[in-house]
Amino acid sequence: MIEVNYLLLAATVALVVGSAAALVLHMRRRGMKRIESGERRLRGILESAMDAIITVDERQNVVLFNAAAEEVFGWRRNEAIGAPLDGFIPERFRSGHRELVRRFGESGESSRRMGHARVVMGLRRNGEEFPIEASISHTSEGGSRFYTVILRDVTERVRAQEALKRSQAEIQSLALAANAAREQEKSRIARELHDELGQALTALKIDVGWLRENGGKPSQERLDKLAAMQQLLDSTVAAARRISADLRPMMLDDLGLVAACEWLVENFTQRTGIPCELVMGGAELDLADPHATTVFRTLQESLTNAAKHSNAMQVEVALEREDGEIVLTVSDNGAGYSPDEAHKPGSFGQIGLRERAYHLGGNVTFDSAPGKGTRVELRIPVPEGSKP
Repeated sequence: MIEVNYLLLAATVALVVGSAAALVLHMRRRGMKRIESGERRLRGILESAMDAIITVDERQNVVLFNAAAEEVFGWRRNEAIGAPLDGFIPERFRSGHRELVRRFGESGESSRRMGHARVVMGLRRNGEEFPIEASISHTSEGGSRFYTVILRDVTERVRAQEALKRSQAEIQSLALAANAAREQEKSRIARELHDELGQALTALKIDVGWLRENGGKPSQERLDKLAAMQQLLDSTVAAARRISADLRPMMLDDLGLVAACEWLVENFTQRTGIPCELVMGGAELDLADPHATTVFRTLQESLTNAAKHSNAMQVEVALEREDGEIVLTVSDNGAGYSPDEAHKPGSFGQIGLRERAYHLGGNVTFDSAPGKGTRVELRIPVPEGSKP
């Protein structure tokens, strides 16, 4: 009886062990299938990726090279696998790149974008260099470290950026030339108004005065007519001078920027009755064109806006050199405005000032709020020692 029970127990144990072994084998097979399925999905992702993906070992020899990498670099996968990563980098960057990868592995970071401070370049099989955008990550497996680089060929983007820069430079040169031509035409018209028309009107004033003194005993009607003619000539001469000065003040060309700014401020106070203080820095402030014209026009437009819109009781103007820049500030204590008002349809004053400054590599800022006054600041770079 004992022997029979022992045989039954042994059979049961064998059955259980066999079932467990079969279960383990089944689970192992399922696990292998899952791993194989995961590997197939990973390969599918790697092969369908639009970005080139390259993995290298600790010696920086290629162990993974996807289809996009083949297309970007011009190497077949079987040629790339096992090859050193140096073969895909221009020679002048190789030593630095190896050191960069080594330091990255020791940094403790899991991933990092490459090329923040400098252009990252790749090397095609035909020897052509091209710009890339890349990121790097690393993993450890079985005590070995692997580095994966995901990169994108940005040749077309760089070409587009370079073309845009060239276009912007051409537009800037064209705008500078157009501004210079416009200022030259204004100067010509201003001089003709001042010299020819002004002289003719002055001569007429003298003639009217002569008739008044040497016309015998005139009637009261004749005297009134001559007085009216004299008054009309005076106002016409003043208008011609004002228009001439608004077009292009002669002193900007003849006496320089400082004198022209002083004249603008004095004229503003005389016309509006608003006190305006001008503060000048101690450095050399007289500039050559187009810088002088840009400063003058910015001051002129700012004072005009203050007179028309600000209802200010005080205006302050400062002109100085600061760290290689000419800086003009115009501040008033007037009504101010909201940012939305500065962009009303048909309002191009601020746009024009920004355009002038931009073409010289500078900028204009406007700081204002309702009831807080307005502050205009112009900054344009000027070479040290620049004089007319």
